[in-house]
Amino acid sequence: MDNGGAGELLRILRDGRPRTRADLAAISGLGRAAISARIEVLLEVGLIVPVSDAASTGGRPSARLAFNPGAGLAAAADLGATHATVALTDLSGRILLETTEGLEISRGPEDVLDWLVMTLQDQLETMGRPGSDVVAVGIGLPGPVEHSTGKPNSPPIMPGWDGFDVPGYVQQTFDMPVLVDNDVNIMALGERATHWPDEDNMIFLKVATGIGSGVISGGVLQRGAAGVAGDVGHIAVSNAAGIPCRCGQTACLEAIAGAPAVAAGLREGGVEAITASDIVSLVRSGDLTAIKGVRQAGRDIGEMLNMCVSLINPSLIVIGGSLAQSGEHLIAGIREMVYARSTPLATQHLNIIQSKIGPDAGIVGASILAIEHALAPQRVNELTVALQPGGHRNTFLPDMDHITRAS
Repeated sequence: MDNGGAGELLRILRDGRPRTRADLAAISGLGRAAISARIEVLLEVGLIVPVSDAASTGGRPSARLAFNPGAGLAAAADLGATHATVALTDLSGRILLETTEGLEISRGPEDVLDWLVMTLQDQLETMGRPGSDVVAVGIGLPGPVEHSTGKPNSPPIMPGWDGFDVPGYVQQTFDMPVLVDNDVNIMALGERATHWPDEDNMIFLKVATGIGSGVISGGVLQRGAAGVAGDVGHIAVSNAAGIPCRCGQTACLEAIAGAPAVAAGLREGGVEAITASDIVSLVRSGDLTAIKGVRQAGRDIGEMLNMCVSLINPSLIVIGGSLAQSGEHLIAGIREMVYARSTPLATQHLNIIQSKIGPDAGIVGASILAIEHALAPQRVNELTVALQPGGHRNTFLPDMDHITRAS
């Protein structure tokens, strides 16, 4: 049976739209026999299911097929500087169970990853699902990551993490693929997957304790040679001249526009603020000093983004992170500088907006990172080719008893 191209067929169906065999043949260019062979094996492993709600146009209705997101689970972790979130999702990235705790990344890799592993085990037990149902684990870290190995690369706020084998440590408990990336990169993946699937040139900017960006260009997440693409918080800006940054340099954007810097400026003005949440609360209550401070932070960020717009020419910039919850005051400052200083050609189709997915961007993105690896066409092809006659299979998918079939 020729099922080696089943992965491409699954890729078509993963957009969530049910299709008939004729639809799939028209899209893929494959003949009826080839389509049937691929459908048969995808049905057998549970990755697609039949749906019977197709409207009839006369005669026998056409059976439709759809991707089955309940065919497995993805595990996701979004580890920030001061918080950690772990979730189990289905294969569409929909969150099924989520746990968030205050957790300092500076506690070191063993402590943080032990918490991650134990939380995942607790969640699986709560759901009554075995670990074998998990197809992959996606993890976001608040620092540069060498994506090919999953090892942090000289992260400035993560003592003890440099070069640590994060995948290897997690795999001591979960024997499955573990994908690790920078937290802002996974936010970009999450935002795009849920709200902008057709947007091929965008920047996701996180404004929180630190400032960083995830860059998608030509439909591909750009990580750079050492995993530090998008580390915009340490670009020098004019208003930061002479001001020291925690990275050891001076004049960094983060030194004046990160949440700790904005809070320090408010305290100097007689307004008590320590965290990003304090700043957001003050802005929402109408405190003029806080509004002014956030607006200026937006202008400083806009100065940096002006360079990015000229270099990358995105059509969308999404602003996320805890400080972005202050809303239009931050974004207004950003727009003011970007639209004023960038060329009209670069900004004529540019939208600058607040994140639509909000605080879940990182956890959904980590899930997407895991799912995209597990369901990559080549990996699905290998799975289906390995399927033995009679239904015996060697697969990352769960036992059929756990599959939630579409109705």
